[in-house]
Amino acid sequence: MSRRRWLTGTVFAAVTVTACVLVGQRLTGSSWPLAHASAVYVVFAAVCYFASFILRARGWHRLFPCEQQPDQARCLASVGAAAASGAVLPFRLDYLIKIGTLRKLRGVRIGLEAIALSIISLGMVDAVAMLPLSVSATVTSSASFRGPLLIVVFFGLGCTGLLIGSAWLVRLPLLRRSRRLRTVSEHVAAHRTREGRRSAAIAGIYLFLCWTTRAVGSALLLSALGFKFSPTIALCVLCLSAAAGVIPITAGGAVVNAGATAGILFALGVGKDVAINFSLASALLLITSATAAGLCGAAVSLARRRPVILGL
Repeated sequence: MSRRRWLTGTVFAAVTVTACVLVGQRLTGSSWPLAHASAVYVVFAAVCYFASFILRARGWHRLFPCEQQPDQARCLASVGAAAASGAVLPFRLDYLIKIGTLRKLRGVRIGLEAIALSIISLGMVDAVAMLPLSVSATVTSSASFRGPLLIVVFFGLGCTGLLIGSAWLVRLPLLRRSRRLRTVSEHVAAHRTREGRRSAAIAGIYLFLCWTTRAVGSALLLSALGFKFSPTIALCVLCLSAAAGVIPITAGGAVVNAGATAGILFALGVGKDVAINFSLASALLLITSATAAGLCGAAVSLARRRPVILGL
């Protein structure tokens, strides 16, 4: 069954990527999205994308309970596998890949509850970390894009409020009646302790650097395709993509994400060919970087556990 799942996933991913490339050829006339791109900028963009996954894994690592904290290599493998599968899996099914990868690799035993709570914390700290970028994109963008960008801003502000007021929320009778809600609220409130604040702050710094690095990679990729270097457009694309992630049912799927990115760029005044090629090229680079990050994390994790398995 495991081999069948791997084979099915590989075939589905290959078919999806091939379909994207064929659609791009049909609409732009290029043989493939990076046909006329500057190789140097493409390499730097790929490095930025790869670094963003490392930073994200390091941030997530800080949000686990101390007694069930996996090593950073396992987090990197899980983040990379989820991001690579998220390009072809709709409706946030990549969470299943993230949880499954983290539990499959050897190391500290981690319960499903601890993983779920860490993912909730990751989403909240992630939204707070993106606030500076989303506010900058909202201020510098045109009025037509401020509505979707404000979704990201308000979501980040809401998560900030929850983290600040978590100690008070724990005492609400409504939350005390439900065991699950009480567990979640107590986990969030733990970030108000001295050690919890330190871990959340470090995680927030890593996640802010993750999004900043991703924005730099997008700006470099646009430059590689012949578009003038524009941090504002890169920020808008990044934050508007995050707006889709706020509503989980709309997120996921290479075709959907590439089409949305191309539409956003076209509305921002980017030419049709550059917009389509960028959306396809960024999807390909993200899938490749995520796959490389996942493989690197899995290899390091397995290499560290091999002496234990051999009894050395």
